Amino acid sequence: MKKAFKVLTSLAVTGSLLATGTGFVTEPVPAAYAAETAQAPSVYIAPIDRAKFLAGSLFDFRVELNHLTAMPSSVSITVNGKEAEQFFGKPFVKTNTDKSQEFTIRDVKINEPGTYEVAVKADNGLAKTVKYEVVLADQGGKKAKNVILFVGDGMAFPDVTMSRIMSKGITEGKYNGLLEMDKFDQRAVVTTSGMDALVTDSANSASAYNTGHKSAVNGLGIYPDNTESSLDDPKVETLAEMLKRTRGMSVGVVSTSEIEDATPAAVVSHTRRRSDKADIAEMLYKLQPEVILGGGSAYFLPKSTPGSKRKDEKNLFDMFQQKGYTIAENATQLKAANAPDKLLGLFHTADMSVYYDRSTNNKAELKSFTDQPNLWDMTQKALDTLSKNDKGFFLMVEGASIDKQLHPLDWERAAYDTIEMDKAIGVAKRFAEQNGETMIVVTADHSHSVSVAGTYWEGDGKSGREAFRTYEDSKFPTYVDGNGDGFPDHPDVDRKLAVVFGSYPDYYEDYKFDPVPTSPSVKNKEGRYVANPAKLANPDDPNRDRFLRQGTVNPTTESVGVHTADDVPLMAYGPGSQYFKGTMDNTDVFFGMANALGLNVSDAKSDGKNWVPLASFVNMMGGTVKFNASTREITIQVNDSTVVLNLNSGKATKNGKDVTLEHKFENGTTFVSGSSILEVLAK
Repeated sequence: MKKAFKVLTSLAVTGSLLATGTGFVTEPVPAAYAAETAQAPSVYIAPIDRAKFLAGSLFDFRVELNHLTAMPSSVSITVNGKEAEQFFGKPFVKTNTDKSQEFTIRDVKINEPGTYEVAVKADNGLAKTVKYEVVLADQGGKKAKNVILFVGDGMAFPDVTMSRIMSKGITEGKYNGLLEMDKFDQRAVVTTSGMDALVTDSANSASAYNTGHKSAVNGLGIYPDNTESSLDDPKVETLAEMLKRTRGMSVGVVSTSEIEDATPAAVVSHTRRRSDKADIAEMLYKLQPEVILGGGSAYFLPKSTPGSKRKDEKNLFDMFQQKGYTIAENATQLKAANAPDKLLGLFHTADMSVYYDRSTNNKAELKSFTDQPNLWDMTQKALDTLSKNDKGFFLMVEGASIDKQLHPLDWERAAYDTIEMDKAIGVAKRFAEQNGETMIVVTADHSHSVSVAGTYWEGDGKSGREAFRTYEDSKFPTYVDGNGDGFPDHPDVDRKLAVVFGSYPDYYEDYKFDPVPTSPSVKNKEGRYVANPAKLANPDDPNRDRFLRQGTVNPTTESVGVHTADDVPLMAYGPGSQYFKGTMDNTDVFFGMANALGLNVSDAKSDGKNWVPLASFVNMMGGTVKFNASTREITIQVNDSTVVLNLNSGKATKNGKDVTLEHKFENGTTFVSGSSILEVLAK
């Protein structure tokens, strides 16, 4: 055994682990805190408990004493026992109302990795403590120069399944092909809840990917506060901001939605209200991503211009052009743009039209916007520009209308948009294969309640529920891709997928494709949402109730299907993809990208050690690892050697004799230095 150790270096160990993924030695997660009574006196600290930071990243620190019945005369705020003002090197800005007191310090950072405890105590008896974890990005192994993040908005697991079926077909139970995203070897599942609710929206879920922090529904790059203004809430720095501030990397934002919508906005913005779209457009201007492509030109046009949604006369097109941006307003102009240094393309005043309607030139829906590009051409143009920066780039690409069509229960248009995004993933994959320094991450921000339950067939004269075929009656659907473009030639075939939803209003489902996107429900004179007959191929069908689906959501508040809390898929490819595995919180996706880049935004220096996950190393050597939660002891068994590491005392023994084992515990994982574990086992 000693001979085998001699040929292993710590560098080789690290490389092997990066190739095979990492293992975990975990401790139990503490129980969630009970929600505070809404109007009871309380302490709120932002960032919140269990927040995790990349060392050196910027954030705003805020403490609120809310719903006070009497003002405290003194308040103590400490970080690891040190007065907060002294710890951060800045004084508090103190404010108050007749029922609250606030203490705020903006643009602070924690440079040194470790665990930090914030304690707030007031002399009226109020007190609260939260803990933070500050980490350095992993510097070991091959690093990515570029990161491309694809977000299929609302893309639940079943959406991938139905899109694969419609795109590739299935014969005798085997798929005739796979989507591009299916071919990525590294896979994980992501949990999506925000800090304030089980079910998230796109704002705070996309914000988690871009900042590593939770937020509240409608929040972007912030923790919520108690003020009315949506633009003064405590900020957390986004990945794009870090990369521009510390590395000079380029940034691209591409979406089929308004470019100010939640997911693209999360790359650059800080607001409690995702609807602050005019302000978000200006936040894009402030950061100036080198590539901006999507819809939403209404917020770039001055108020006096027809179609504008601004309340002032700012012309953001002129402002961007003065900064050297090439402007494109349609697909023809985008095609003509030959890898400019900066590229701004906005192809609709609102959200871009969905792929099906664009590809069929459905003028009833397109109106005057008949020359919109597809997502894979937008992605290619973005790569042409961004790859000119030898310092690297971060590109976020969103398939936005997967979500925007699942809301109105138009699963067919959602599937077409999923396939469109998958073709854009193919463009990125080919770039990454040639480049060799690019990591691609594909995921969703949240899920919808869509599911594939069988097939629908009226060939024997049945319709409605009686034509809904399950189990052995669910014969394979008959979609055809005659021209080989990856899309079914038509969504209406004789045997279709039978797709159902779990969270929806009353609506009609006759499994006939809607000529134009149509709302599933309409409000009646009593103020309740009821099924919309316009969803039917024959709205005047006297027996139309055979197609009626009784809703599950509140009929007075919800007119469309809503998000769900289901986990979402993640696929990764390229250098750094090993950081994405198992079950991940959505905030962990940020840290995976930071680790892939080896992003160091801190003054802290690496200790020069090659840290490897203990469990992965031991498993690779054919050994076993056991963790005793009550004693916090890790027992390692490799051949005839038994090593015991006590995480409380830091002491280690081998076969009963004291040894030195360099270790650290971060984010639920025990790491050891490659050289020390080799030395311990070789003795």
